[in-house]
Amino acid sequence: MVSALGLDIGRKRIGVAGCDRTGLIAHGLMTLERRSWAQDVAQLQALVKERQVEVLVVGLPYQMDGSLGFQARQVQKIARGLSQALALPLEYVDERLTSFQAEQLLLAENRSPSRNRGLIDRKAACLILQQWLDQRRLQAGEESRNP
Repeated sequence: MVSALGLDIGRKRIGVAGCDRTGLIAHGLMTLERRSWAQDVAQLQALVKERQVEVLVVGLPYQMDGSLGFQARQVQKIARGLSQALALPLEYVDERLTSFQAEQLLLAENRSPSRNRGLIDRKAACLILQQWLDQRRLQAGEESRNP
């Protein structure tokens, strides 16, 4: 399997999730408070090196009709820049409703979503990465059955 970093890119924060080399389970790593491009890249570079990351998985906020709106194009722009700066391949996952799901997880834990914005971003990144891991596992299973 591959070591991947899942990102939920927002204007103020970037939720970050990772997985081990087994590629089974995603877990939240951190929420990066965005300050400057150089600082954001430096923090992510350190994480990429430490975890030996081989691919960036970024949630793309499609609109409900499946089109790419302004926010999705902004995320693509940032993601492409990060991919270049970190010298890593980039893959996108449809992240519609991941923030909503993350909020629901917090509510289930009796935590206030409004007081835990960073945790929501981290959980959303985790959901994004888990979706990507599950898709890869499913595709690998199909390929082994249909050589």
